[in-house]
Amino acid sequence: MTANKQLLVLPGDGIGPEVMGEVERVIDWLDKTRQVTFSVSKGLVGGAAYDAEGAPVSEATMAKAQSADAVLLGAVGGPKWDSLPFAVKPERALLRLRKDLELFANLRPATVFDALVDASSLKPELVRGLDLMILRELTGGVYFGTPRGIETLPDGQKRGFNTQSYTTSEIERVARVGFELARKRRNALCSVEKANVMESGVLWREVVTALHASDYPDVELSHMYADNCAMQLVRQPKQFDVIVTDNLFGDILSDCAAMLTGSLGMLPSASLGAADADGRRKALYEPVHGSAPDIAGRGVANPLATILSFAMMLRYSFDMPEDAALIERGVERLLGKGIRTADIRLAGTDPVPTAEMGKALIRELEALA
Repeated sequence: MTANKQLLVLPGDGIGPEVMGEVERVIDWLDKTRQVTFSVSKGLVGGAAYDAEGAPVSEATMAKAQSADAVLLGAVGGPKWDSLPFAVKPERALLRLRKDLELFANLRPATVFDALVDASSLKPELVRGLDLMILRELTGGVYFGTPRGIETLPDGQKRGFNTQSYTTSEIERVARVGFELARKRRNALCSVEKANVMESGVLWREVVTALHASDYPDVELSHMYADNCAMQLVRQPKQFDVIVTDNLFGDILSDCAAMLTGSLGMLPSASLGAADADGRRKALYEPVHGSAPDIAGRGVANPLATILSFAMMLRYSFDMPEDAALIERGVERLLGKGIRTADIRLAGTDPVPTAEMGKALIRELEALA
């Protein structure tokens, strides 16, 4: 029996508790059948935390997050809390978790399961077999740079401004994650910026190029402007293995890549911090989809993105690649049998509820194990 894995579960708002319940089903199955024990604690986050504790994430929950081996989050937000002041909106919880845990590397895989090829808006031959990873720098760039604000000019007009800035160390640490990811995949890294018009892009390219030469000459490195990358993602997406880019471009490109797969309900993500002396990284895992308040409480949400986020946790936080792959194969098998929630159902078929999707996955895991 391996040592307990300290896991903090934050279901959040909307469909978060529903999809998280199916992850807990998978955790229970692993506890019983795979000789691994998870020590699971729970906390409130987002609107649920504001209603109960007066803040989108409490100090007690932050302390749990700091001590956990990994954090799994469902979703935050909803119209109920739209009128709250900016400082206490549910989404501020996510920003604080990223900031306080120093999660600078956001991993957004875009994988097309064979059974979902026809769900993509692109031609099947463009997306069949697609498996790419977008690595987004998460704590720097224009979203965090200063000065920023809105000012009134002498002529009475207003001017809004934000600052795009990166240091050598900020670029190098995320690029290093990109090179390491590429080594474990198909050994190709594409670095994306706008070095043709932005000084921050010039520095980004210089730092990535120097790191490649000094530490990763075995990895195939290419460079691409962000606008061209957006075009290439819808023109020939399978040319990419790992893409590393800044906060702003990563935000845009990862959403573009997400739709290549056909449904946000299938997409996981991971946000990682720096490795400590023991190789441990603080980490937050969450599905890409939001809280979907329009379907919350109806039991129809797709839990697979959250389950696949848990699989990423097994791979990147707990060094359990075999178990992660087992879950991914189970997902592929149930999709191949036409078992789908409403967002990915086949024409002429009835969708299954959230809970039935979770039960079906357990049946596939039993068969594979």
